[in-house]
Amino acid sequence: MVQDLLIAVVAAAAVGALYLAAAARVVRQYERGVVLRLGRLRDEVRPPGFTMVLPGVDRLRKVNMQIVTMPVPAQDGITRDNVTVRVDAVIYFKVVDPASAVVEVEDYRFAVSQMAQTSLRSIIGKSDLDDLLSNREKLNQGLELMIDSPAVGWGVQIDRVEIKDVSLPETMKRSMARQAEADRERRARVINADAELQASKKLAEAASEMSAQPAALQLRLLQTVVAVAAEKNSTLVLPFPVELLRFLERAQQGQPGPPAPESPQPPDPAARPPDPRTPDARPAAPSKPYAPH
Repeated sequence: MVQDLLIAVVAAAAVGALYLAAAARVVRQYERGVVLRLGRLRDEVRPPGFTMVLPGVDRLRKVNMQIVTMPVPAQDGITRDNVTVRVDAVIYFKVVDPASAVVEVEDYRFAVSQMAQTSLRSIIGKSDLDDLLSNREKLNQGLELMIDSPAVGWGVQIDRVEIKDVSLPETMKRSMARQAEADRERRARVINADAELQASKKLAEAASEMSAQPAALQLRLLQTVVAVAAEKNSTLVLPFPVELLRFLERAQQGQPGPPAPESPQPPDPAARPPDPRTPDARPAAPSKPYAPH
C-alpha cells in the first residue's frame, strides 16, 4: 500500500515536472512575448522574465524590441535631370507594437526592406543630381516619411534613414572635376584681381603721403636697403637719389643735339649726261707758248 502510494507520488511529480518544463518560457529583457491560444491572439503581451503557457494550446512568439540596422541594397535610377546614378542607404527601425508586428504582417523585416528599396528608387527619380550630392538631409527626411507611412500599421517605427553613397558614371565624374577646377580658377583670378586693386589703392595713398614729406621717401629707401642686405649679404646696394635722376633728365632735355647730316640733293631729271659723239661747244682754253730752256 505504501509502496503504491509512493509510486503514485513519484509519477505525479514526474508528470508535474514534464508539464512545468513544457509550459515554462523565459522572455529576455529586449523582447516581448505574444501569445496565440488556439490561433487566437491574447490581449496580454508577456513582459520580460519567466512566464507560463499552456502546452499544446498556447504558442508564444517572441518579438525583438531593439533598434534594427538594415542596409538597403544599392538601387540604379535616373534622376530628374537625366543622370544615371547608383544609390544605397541604411535604415534604422524598431518594433513598438509586438502584436501588430506578429499579426498584421507576415515578416516585418522583409516588408520594411522592400518598402525601403521602392521608396529609394522613387526619391531618386524625383530629385536632381545636386540634391543627391549636397542636400541629403532633405532627401533623408522625405525617404523616412515614405517608409514610415505604411510601417505604422505594422507596429514598426522608422527612427532614421540615411543615404550612404551615390555612385556616378566616370564621364560625369570627369565633367564635375573640370567644372570644379574651372570654378576654382575663376575664384582665384577674382581674388588676385581684387588684391591687385587693393594694393594699387594702398600704394597710391602711400605715394601721396610720401610726396608731402620728402624725408619719408628717403627713410623708405633706407629700409629697403636694410631688407636687401639682411637677405643677401653678398649683394652691394647703392642708393641713387631720384632728384639726381630728374636733374640729369632735365639737363639732357636742355642740351642741343648734334647737327643733322646733310641729305644728298636728288639728281635733276632734266640734266642728261654728255654724249661722247657730240663735239663740245665750249671754247677750248688757250694754249701757252713753248719756252725753250
